[in-house]
Amino acid sequence: MGMTELEETRERLRRLLLDRAYLEGDFVLTSGKHSNHYFDCKRVTLHPEGLALASELLVSRLHAASISAIGGLAIGADPIVAGVVALSLKLGYPVEGFIVRKEPKSHGTGAWIEGGVAPGTRVAIVDDVVTSGGSIIKAIVNSRAEGLEPVAAYALVDREEGGAEAIEQEGGLPFETLFRYSEIFGE
Repeated sequence: MGMTELEETRERLRRLLLDRAYLEGDFVLTSGKHSNHYFDCKRVTLHPEGLALASELLVSRLHAASISAIGGLAIGADPIVAGVVALSLKLGYPVEGFIVRKEPKSHGTGAWIEGGVAPGTRVAIVDDVVTSGGSIIKAIVNSRAEGLEPVAAYALVDREEGGAEAIEQEGGLPFETLFRYSEIFGE
């Protein structure tokens, strides 16, 4: 039995993540932890094929969950949000996007959120890589503070270091990843 179209899309994205985003060395992660491996997912989300593949998989999940908006903490989420928004229209399930600032805007509205998503909207929170879950949790908290209703969280890669559990416990949302760390290597 052959792979479905979404399975083929996922496999192509897995290969790109392994070939373009996976690095070995000595790295300090956003969480402050040290690691001998790193996923620089912007090497995939700022690549034409990589962004198209990730966006297609996420639009499919948003559609299945009846979620009409996606956003996340700047800068990891920025290309993903833009890709999902652009591709969603072509795929027939338009999704709005928003960006959660790391600090509230220092002028104008003073808002945490950029974009026109209406308060009360069911939204998904996204990030490129999850280690501790801190970026997604911050985006969940600040989205709620601005009146949005986060109902799910997504990431391209879960490093399998406790972030998924933290998002579900502290953020109170179900968490799905396109790939767990072990899946990237076919384990």
